[in-house]
Amino acid sequence: MATQLTRANVRERIESISAAASDARTFRAHVLRELHHAVGFDAHVWLLTDPVTTVGSDPHADVPAFGQLPTLIKFKYLTAVNRWTELIARRIEVASLVEATGADLARSLLWREVLHDFGVRDVASIVMADRYGCWGFLDLWRSTPKAFDDHELAFLRELAPVLTRALRMRQSVTFSTVPPARRRAGGPVVLVLSENLKVISQTGAAEEWLRTLLPADPDLSAVPASVYNSAAQLLAVEHEVDSHEARARVHLAEGTWITVRAARMGPQIAVSLEATSPEERLEVFALAHGMSAREAELLGMLADGSDTKLIAHRMCLSEFTVQDHLKSIFAKSQTHNRRLLLAQIVGTRAG
Repeated sequence: MATQLTRANVRERIESISAAASDARTFRAHVLRELHHAVGFDAHVWLLTDPVTTVGSDPHADVPAFGQLPTLIKFKYLTAVNRWTELIARRIEVASLVEATGADLARSLLWREVLHDFGVRDVASIVMADRYGCWGFLDLWRSTPKAFDDHELAFLRELAPVLTRALRMRQSVTFSTVPPARRRAGGPVVLVLSENLKVISQTGAAEEWLRTLLPADPDLSAVPASVYNSAAQLLAVEHEVDSHEARARVHLAEGTWITVRAARMGPQIAVSLEATSPEERLEVFALAHGMSAREAELLGMLADGSDTKLIAHRMCLSEFTVQDHLKSIFAKSQTHNRRLLLAQIVGTRAG
């Protein structure tokens, strides 16, 4: 009874944290602190993901394998067992490695290549996905002989929808701040990686961009994790492990979003970084704010410069119905007029 009460208290505290205002990194740190009271784990990796491509970015991680980050990411993407995309396809929110492999952990490529060397005995994987997309996934590593039991997995399963809503809400809030104008050196921002995801070279603009837009965290590599994740996704596509595009839209700070893409360049992998286009911002904006398909369609027309009359004609709706859709959009995005709405979507200041 004491254990159940403790988990009930932890869930209540996590629900409170989820409802409070905070950025995604602070939120994850607070949730993980609470999780330790209810579920034992020795290490963790919690990534945000592009809601459409599911490619990861911005990890909150504490793992002994951090010095092997590129290798860890590579084999996470190349491993089919408990891959987040597979769990989503099977509508499974939480799974353990021991269960998935029948206690034969060597069936997992990630375990054979990386986790085995660090004495990992089980991994609980939690996927944060809803009908609007995939917002993140969390792996909890356990090094003790005791695998995650049914009660622990059930507790994590109860939390998954709460964490999913919280992550989506935090991504939606990133659009409320219009990014400041930034100046940078011209030229493409490209990094070239080897098959093992080692950075071989980069353009001069990339060095300048990483220094100004992506100031290195003292505990992290100067190369953003999204670069490794996009490159690893390209390998996953080539190995037919997954079919999602090797691309991720990543929020940096102050409303600034960038798009990271990976492409094959002979025996090497080229990863480009560029400001996210208005069209790509609009898609994430609509999903993060829980817009219906009809509302997202209307947003696209609004962004193209269509007025109410033209939108009504193109969507075969009355002007009154278009206005009703707009009211719903304003409510979901907490905006009050079209100029402010478009400014948030496009990422420029309202005129």
